[in-house]
Amino acid sequence: MKYIIEHMEAGFSEWVTLEYAQIIRDIGHENLILTSLPKNTAESDIPALLKKLGLQWTTEPIDKINVVFPELKPLAERRVCLLDPRAPTGLTPTDADAYDYFVFGGILGDHPPRDRTSELMVKYPNLLINKRLGDKQMTTDTAIRTTQLIVEKQLPFENIKFIDYPEFKFSKHEATEMPFRYILDDNARPILPEGMLELIKKDSEKSLDDLL
Repeated sequence: MKYIIEHMEAGFSEWVTLEYAQIIRDIGHENLILTSLPKNTAESDIPALLKKLGLQWTTEPIDKINVVFPELKPLAERRVCLLDPRAPTGLTPTDADAYDYFVFGGILGDHPPRDRTSELMVKYPNLLINKRLGDKQMTTDTAIRTTQLIVEKQLPFENIKFIDYPEFKFSKHEATEMPFRYILDDNARPILPEGMLELIKKDSEKSLDDLL
């Protein structure tokens, strides 16, 4: 199964870099393609961590990936699924046979949510079919992890264990609530990318400094 992220940001924040790195670890670098990077993007603009993990990327849009990666299965109309929070129907295990690619637009973890995913339905009207992953906002790595569980592990959405808006405590007086849905691991803890908890703590300290 191939996963495409239509990168709709100017560059790579620390947050996005950690998310993309975890996605590569989870699904393998050969199964992730990052599309639509700004036209002036050079190899030197890609974060070192992502280059080390073998990130595949292009400045071309989704419908041109076969030009850049001719070894990939050709894109076929209505065989590409866009994960869209506003889609009328949810993703199910039977969709594994219906689609060759799963597309994630914008940054799914935006808060408050920006309806940027709908831009892709307008941009590629004949190519994409949209499906949703529940009614809560997810980070990009969570959205891909959820999709992988459904289509590759054949686990129905309702059987996946989630936590909404978890609070991470760093000390007796310091805590941060994240406004997203996460998958729980076997120890009932939210699954985060490597290094993300430290970044959340650092960002919370910055916010406190701003207040002071």
